[in-house]
Amino acid sequence: FHSFHRDGSMRVDGNHGSTLAYEPNSYGEWQEQPDFAEPPLAIDGAADRWNFREDDDDYYSQPGKLFRLMTRKQQEALFGNTARAMGDAPREIKLRHIGNCFKADPRYGEGVAKALGLPVPGAKGGKKK
Repeated sequence: FHSFHRDGSMRVDGNHGSTLAYEPNSYGEWQEQPDFAEPPLAIDGAADRWNFREDDDDYYSQPGKLFRLMTRKQQEALFGNTARAMGDAPREIKLRHIGNCFKADPRYGEGVAKALGLPVPGAKGGKKK
């Protein structure tokens, strides 16, 4: 088990420096290595690690439903908060996030794009994902 947790201040070996400590990330670090997974454990039958990604390819309907439950005022707050939180993130990351928001609900993606001052996906002059 590796949680990407780094030990405290008593470490004197660099502790991986500024390496990202989460996966997935944009740099391909800390990728899962299925060859090193724990073997199944026999407990009144076979038990194995359950990978939720194998049967869960819908990451967008739930956030879309939540967005549509919000009032217009709450949606505007979400757009503004997202734009402030993304602050100095690279443009590539912002565009990827807009694309994910757009998959949840086109109005969500449009609102975040406008709040970030970036082109709306699919709009004239905008980049379609």
